[in-house]
Amino acid sequence: MSEGIRTVRGKRAFIIDMDGVIYHGNRLLRGAAELVAWLRREEKRFLFLTNSSERSPEELSQKLGRLGVEVGAEHFYTSALATAAFITSQRPGGSAYAIGEPGLINALYQAGYTMNDANPDYVVVGEARSYNLDSVEKAVRLVLGGARLIGTNPDLTGPDEGGLVPACGALVAPIELATGRKAYFVGKPNPLMMRHALKRLGSTREETVIVGDRMDTDIVAGIESEIETVLVLSGVTARADLGRFPYAPRQVLEGVFEIPE
Repeated sequence: MSEGIRTVRGKRAFIIDMDGVIYHGNRLLRGAAELVAWLRREEKRFLFLTNSSERSPEELSQKLGRLGVEVGAEHFYTSALATAAFITSQRPGGSAYAIGEPGLINALYQAGYTMNDANPDYVVVGEARSYNLDSVEKAVRLVLGGARLIGTNPDLTGPDEGGLVPACGALVAPIELATGRKAYFVGKPNPLMMRHALKRLGSTREETVIVGDRMDTDIVAGIESEIETVLVLSGVTARADLGRFPYAPRQVLEGVFEIPE
């Protein structure tokens, strides 16, 4: 056993990305079920931390259940929840025009926000199957009218069963270009997201490890938060990509199947 793997296994708490780490679309990746079983057996604290804003924790729990891995909703935290918490801290009881799926809309409602397509405080963009020119035009008008532009995460692409698909960062870009306003992204690598995760885990950065498939979000988030980093090559980042980045993960694994003993 390498010293690096021994260090990872010795950590008390695990922050784990989902897309490209645990599954691709509706296909469970090798070692995902064994990882969860090992985390429980070793009494580790763990949180699945995803930049995707499409699904609620309950829906993510149900999805993993359908794939054969039973994990309670309390083990999930999404960029939609982090985004709702952020804008509520900035403007409690405000309103938003949201382009996104039910996971984002429900998070905003639960935080006390109302939907407003006339004069909202924020335009909030997440992953959206219903994304179209009409919604972009409305978002542009609202931002030019004074609404603040928020993105749930900066990811340009995400892994799917068929390959890479556009993600939130790519959907926000046309609005940024048309308005000349830059969005504020709440998801990884924003330190806000990592602080939320540590609080939910009840752990310190020294006793925590983050496992992810993206150098530009998961790994840089860990580095900037001084959390041990593990890159898995089962998602977006390939081994050949590592030299393009001015920073490096502490460990590089083929997949999560290498973590359990």
